[in-house]
Amino acid sequence: MGELIERQEHQLSVPTTKEGAMLDFIQRAAADPTVDIDKLERLIQLSERMQSKTAETEFNAAMAKMQCEIPTVGEGAQNSHTKNTYATLDDINRVLKPIMQRHGFAVSFKVDNQANGIHVTGILMHSAGHREQTTLLLPVDIGSGRNAVQAVGSSTTYGKRYVMCALLNITTGDASDDDGVGSAPEQMVTALQAKQIDALLAKCSERTKSGFEKMYATSGQVPKVNFDGVIAGLNNSISNAAKQQ
Repeated sequence: MGELIERQEHQLSVPTTKEGAMLDFIQRAAADPTVDIDKLERLIQLSERMQSKTAETEFNAAMAKMQCEIPTVGEGAQNSHTKNTYATLDDINRVLKPIMQRHGFAVSFKVDNQANGIHVTGILMHSAGHREQTTLLLPVDIGSGRNAVQAVGSSTTYGKRYVMCALLNITTGDASDDDGVGSAPEQMVTALQAKQIDALLAKCSERTKSGFEKMYATSGQVPKVNFDGVIAGLNNSISNAAKQQ
């Protein structure tokens, strides 16, 4: 009877995942004074790689599901100088936060002020432990009537908005308004947006630069409606190149 109970308890304690089995093995090995320390460290490193791969897999699966729920975010604000409409950071957060929460995502930002501009880094985190990040370099937005502090604040908000769009592949606009399609001249990106594209292109491979030039010629010729997609594509190209190094 005692052996039967012991066998049943052992079966109940067996981990149900590969990561759990590895962790259980490491714990038992660590308690054994005869185990070689170097081998134990290699086992720990292997366990960490397995956990990291599992977390990345869960991240990708959750991202794929979440993408199906993300709508086009309405552009409710207007630039007082260019008269172009845009979606504010508050607009994006209001729409995206409930969706992100359902799928276990959260986003945070790091801002680094440097001589050549402001680096805004967005970090997309998942509850499984994996995270992805992207960084945009922005010039200080010195506009009419802005002091130095306001200029930095404006660029920072602008950077957070577009970093978030790049990380989550967010599109903005008025999907319900189809009136006059094709009748009005196509709006191109602003000078500030063109500088943002140029900053990313400088970090891209020659192949990516060549492809961009064939499609748009220059950053100033990118249609406004394509801006978010271009930013996301360039950031993905930079990220993929970094992973291959």
